[in-house]
Amino acid sequence: MRVIICGAGQVGLSIARYLSREDNDVTLIDIDVDKINQARSDLDAQCIRGQASSPDVLSSAGASDADMIIAVTNSDEVNMLACQVGHSLFNIPKKIARIRNQSYLDPAWSNLFSRAHMPIDVIISPEIEIANSIVQRLLIPGTTNVALLADGRVYLIGVIVPERCPVMNVQIRQLNTLFPDLSLVVGSIHRHGEIIVPTGEDRLEPGDEVFFFVDPLQINRALSAFGHEEKQARNIVLIGGGNVGYYLARKISSEFPQINIKIIEHNKERANFLASNLPKVIVLQGDALHQDLIEGANIAQAETAITVTNNDESNILGAALAKQAGAKRAIALVNGTTYSSLTSLLEIDAVVSPRASTVSTIMRHVRRGRIKALQTLGEGHAEVIEAEVSETSFMTNKTIHDLDLPEDIRICGIIRNGKIMSLSSDLVIKPHDHVIVLTSAEEVRRVEQMFMVQVDLF
Repeated sequence: MRVIICGAGQVGLSIARYLSREDNDVTLIDIDVDKINQARSDLDAQCIRGQASSPDVLSSAGASDADMIIAVTNSDEVNMLACQVGHSLFNIPKKIARIRNQSYLDPAWSNLFSRAHMPIDVIISPEIEIANSIVQRLLIPGTTNVALLADGRVYLIGVIVPERCPVMNVQIRQLNTLFPDLSLVVGSIHRHGEIIVPTGEDRLEPGDEVFFFVDPLQINRALSAFGHEEKQARNIVLIGGGNVGYYLARKISSEFPQINIKIIEHNKERANFLASNLPKVIVLQGDALHQDLIEGANIAQAETAITVTNNDESNILGAALAKQAGAKRAIALVNGTTYSSLTSLLEIDAVVSPRASTVSTIMRHVRRGRIKALQTLGEGHAEVIEAEVSETSFMTNKTIHDLDLPEDIRICGIIRNGKIMSLSSDLVIKPHDHVIVLTSAEEVRRVEQMFMVQVDLF
């Protein structure tokens, strides 16, 4: 597959890295010479310096033969125009654009992205993705990661294993014996920066981040088994009133009116905007890193503090200070990977990454076969893929045992006719089943081929 990626920022580089290591023909475009030079040294891909929306630049990138264009530059307008040029001049079949400005996404202007005007196939909004991700963590407190699979019939949950976890040092295979009525599958363990696909003999250790699949009706029981019984938040303090903070506050106040929200925003003009547009939210203007303002926000009474400024260091420090001031939980928005080890040391409960959320969403549309959902884990070292089995798939009418899968490909769930099947080695996979697979990054290509249908490229 030939893919053009416009924008060599963190998201563009991550997508280019995934696709190039899977033997796709990838071309990366950026106007910044330093970013292009860095990409040339890091990637096995063609890198071109130039304006991503320029017909000449797209032509030199091979747009006439491209299967897909992914526009993730820092400019919404460049992203939209690159997709428009790719469609109008080069007839690129699939076009994906990242758009941050919420006014473009207002339902009143939805006709803008119709086939007759600006035919972008997939629009990604990091603000919306992040807000939805944080809301899921608020609804299911104690989690580091929440993803809905199979139209909400299966949840992928991430939690940190505490010192006094009830299943500490218990072998994974014994979980079903200890909790016979609990429908739970441990998919992976994130330990010391590495993703482990556990065998039945592996045991959980303090500080592990364990990812498990569970029936939504049994989430609370599963969390209790892993030592988490936190209450849902009634009082929330948001630090940062930018696009993410504003959209998040608006979403929470609209959908959960019982939750009390305070926003701390440093910029006076922005604080006035928030106060005018969020009538149900208390807005405090000032520096959230100042102890007096934190105490004035009565953060000790908050179940959750969420830091969503545009600065990673401020978010991490703000979350740590909020915990120190008495907040029960702290969630930090962190774009980069530099501070990933620091967050656990500072007892920050969960980290949300716009880059990871955006990459996961984009890759779901990039993956071939009948991919329905995708979630990256551990900075892309593993992926959870939900896909539909076709009548001509390699998997059809075979038992799980007959598939003879390598250790780092694991079937974690099968949904048939809307019902979750009980997993066993002799379970036969049928056409139209939705199969949830956990795979290492190295085996993604093989998983794609398992579900591949030649006429179903996109």
